[in-house]
Amino acid sequence: MVDRFIKAKAPVIIFDSVEKFYGEQKALCDINMTIQPGQFTVLLGPSGSGKSTMLRCLGGLEHIDSGVIRFGDEIVSSSKVHKAPDRRNLSMVFQDFALWPHMTVFDNVAFSLGRTSMDKSEAQKRVMDLLERVGLAHYSSRFPSTLSGGEQQRVSLARALVGAPDVILFDEPLSSLDADLRERLRVEIADLTREAGASALYITHDQSEAFALADVVGVLNKGELVQVGKPEEIYRAPASPFIAQFTGVAGELSGRVTQEFENGIYRIETAAGILDARGGGSDRLECQNVTLLVRSAPIRLIANASGAGELPGRVVDVAFRGRGYDHVIDLGHGRRLLGVFSEDRWERNEIVGVRIPPEACIAFPLN
Repeated sequence: MVDRFIKAKAPVIIFDSVEKFYGEQKALCDINMTIQPGQFTVLLGPSGSGKSTMLRCLGGLEHIDSGVIRFGDEIVSSSKVHKAPDRRNLSMVFQDFALWPHMTVFDNVAFSLGRTSMDKSEAQKRVMDLLERVGLAHYSSRFPSTLSGGEQQRVSLARALVGAPDVILFDEPLSSLDADLRERLRVEIADLTREAGASALYITHDQSEAFALADVVGVLNKGELVQVGKPEEIYRAPASPFIAQFTGVAGELSGRVTQEFENGIYRIETAAGILDARGGGSDRLECQNVTLLVRSAPIRLIANASGAGELPGRVVDVAFRGRGYDHVIDLGHGRRLLGVFSEDRWERNEIVGVRIPPEACIAFPLN
């Protein structure tokens, strides 16, 4: 275990009306967000949504065109001020590891300490402590090319932590690794970053990765920060159909509101049957046409559909997932539900009932 893990003194990070252009294209549009000290923030969004641009602006790799980025009371970026990356006390972990191929593992991790006043013995102790913490102390004299992808990413993580930065930026560091290794490294990244006390800004397009890592998630779409909240808030109360769809739905139905209950639940009549749903967004749903987005997790397969909240369906496909089975269910009318989990296997072409509780359904006004 590391006994010399210096705690960071992370500042409050503030994006205040930040905008960034590439030529005439607006890459970031009026970004407002606060990252509290020690907070692990994940930016989630599709390719081209502005995640990398926002991270690079925070890191000082890009100049912003308007607005302000502050570290505490200090302005580090504005249209007139630009503090260089090496003066922001931050580090980065990259997707492609970005290790020096001609340096040993030890020298790669120690590289950033060369610019400090730390004496040689103290620096050596710090590096070896961190390499031990990431399970690579016995590889300290090896070169990056002799390591696996996961081992190289551990070296990159140790290098990011060794200088006790206030902020660590993660540029999709797990995207090039296989699924099992991604999960193990995800846990290590979360554990080590929080142990160090550093603030983190992590970008990904993988919603399961975002929800597993984050204290706070910011969802980006076409350069706009469309929702910021805890993972549970983003999942249970998405502000728009885009956010609901991007964070994972089993299927989509069209319907019409026929009744409103006192607990904020609406009865929706669809071509497949009657469902109860929560209203999405901030607007109250009246007797109007809606888009109904269905989450897969609360859905249950039953022998027969017999009333409201239960739809008849047919099993189209089934896939074994170790802990149980994922099913694709045809509801007719060209509508399907994907990834419907059951511990029991339902066979292809079997007629089933699909029980869909209100917490699985989010209704948005049909534009």
